[in-house]
Amino acid sequence: MGACFFHIFARRVFAKSFTNRIIRMSGYEKYVVLAAIVFMVWMLLRERMRAGILLFSVVVLLIVLGIITPSEALAGFSNRGMITVALLFLVSEGVRRSDALGGIMRRIFPQTEHSSVRKGQLYIMGVVASASAFLNNTPIVVIFIPHIKAWARRVGLPLKKFLIPLSYAAMLGGVCTLIGTSTNLVVHGLMLDAGMEGFSMFELGKVGAPIAIAGICYIQLWGNRLLPGDAADERDIGDGKYHIVEAVIGPRFPGINSTFEEFDFRSHYNASILQLRRGGEAVADMRGLRFREGDTLLLAADKGFIPTWGDSSVFLILTNDHDHTPRSTPLRKWVTLILLLIMVAGATLSDMPFVGRLLPDMSLDMFFWAAVVSVIMAFAGLFPAKQYTKYISWDILVTIASALAISTAMTRSGLADWVAIGLVRLAEEYSPLVALALLYIVTNIITELITNNAAAAFAFPVALALAQQMAVSAMPFMVAITIAASCSFSSPIGYQTNMIVQGIGGYTFRDFLRVGAPLNAIAFLISMALIPLCWPF
Repeated sequence: MGACFFHIFARRVFAKSFTNRIIRMSGYEKYVVLAAIVFMVWMLLRERMRAGILLFSVVVLLIVLGIITPSEALAGFSNRGMITVALLFLVSEGVRRSDALGGIMRRIFPQTEHSSVRKGQLYIMGVVASASAFLNNTPIVVIFIPHIKAWARRVGLPLKKFLIPLSYAAMLGGVCTLIGTSTNLVVHGLMLDAGMEGFSMFELGKVGAPIAIAGICYIQLWGNRLLPGDAADERDIGDGKYHIVEAVIGPRFPGINSTFEEFDFRSHYNASILQLRRGGEAVADMRGLRFREGDTLLLAADKGFIPTWGDSSVFLILTNDHDHTPRSTPLRKWVTLILLLIMVAGATLSDMPFVGRLLPDMSLDMFFWAAVVSVIMAFAGLFPAKQYTKYISWDILVTIASALAISTAMTRSGLADWVAIGLVRLAEEYSPLVALALLYIVTNIITELITNNAAAAFAFPVALALAQQMAVSAMPFMVAITIAASCSFSSPIGYQTNMIVQGIGGYTFRDFLRVGAPLNAIAFLISMALIPLCWPF
């Protein structure tokens, strides 16, 4: 109601003046949308606002200017892919609380003091890539970091050799299935809205699995040398009363954008800040510094700190170099794994022709099975049903929905066609493969600068327009933008898992660039070789 009133008010204020006379005349709409996107990227890089509210602000501006309607702005909030992402947050929370993955990790890790870095990386990347193919990447990384820290400390190996590979493995596994990462579901939802078939459960694995295998081999054979090394962590973890705890600030931390002087951390959490790390480096002088999401705090806290705040969205992750195992039973672990298997199998079988013939009036897609499993988990007590809103990352959902609205504005204004025509002109003397490569590179650069979901949403209308301009199949372009948006290896900005491990591991931006740029190149080359073969133009 408020959005509709706002739109009516804006149209009356701007009628026959700014909006109609300037923007709609002479085709200036696309330049306005382009300027809004450039401003948005600049603000994201400056980290003045969180992504969700910033993208939503751009959407409001586009409504005011009459480029999109309020109904078009709100359409993203009902997108099937976006709602599926929300449900998978709940499924991932149920898996986390069952400790099923933590139990697997503790059993397969080499436990002797003679363990090597390469052997540890192989175990970590293999297990994490397999798990992240079916669960959200961020919870996977959050689940495994405490176990990896405790294991690395126990066997005397440097932690910095493992956390970037952990994040990369989560991304590599995510490109292998439809549900591996929210990016895949976003593009899938947009394809359905555009009248296309969308991706089947394992369709992206045709190119994603080779990229994942190549990525693990790259870290083992070459990337390991590029990772920073340090001595094994021998830090004193406390005197019995107080313990050293590392905490990564989450989206609901009440002191975000407040200075250290304005927000009394000790009175809120009964813990003292010993150090703050931002961008992988310790901040020497914290006076006047404002808290930001993703900051890593080194705290002196009592034994009750992690049990009290471990399930809160205030912090993305808490670790104190000890195994922190959620209370669970073997029955809960098995029930969780069975439900996860049902969800994956159900979504996979729904693509089979015989299912459509047996149940012609039901859409047994990923949304259906994620909804069923999340409700069963809630009633079974696998996550606290009264607190379910805490486990959904609302900023990510608002970012996705707002990005979809901006994507609509790109189409309505002609910006998508304008960019597509430019790419066609660059590639017209060669082949659609050149246009595919250019689109992949542009999408990959955007995802390194902003966020993966926004990059995919912005690239979608360009990909669709590009296929139409060249009169070829749109599927190769859809796969390309999905893979490119998910392969954010060179920057800690574009992917939340990179941001998390940057703080815990003390990595710099240069560390990600040095290790990730060759992996970006490997993913690009494999994509260009396999996409045209698997999805012909």
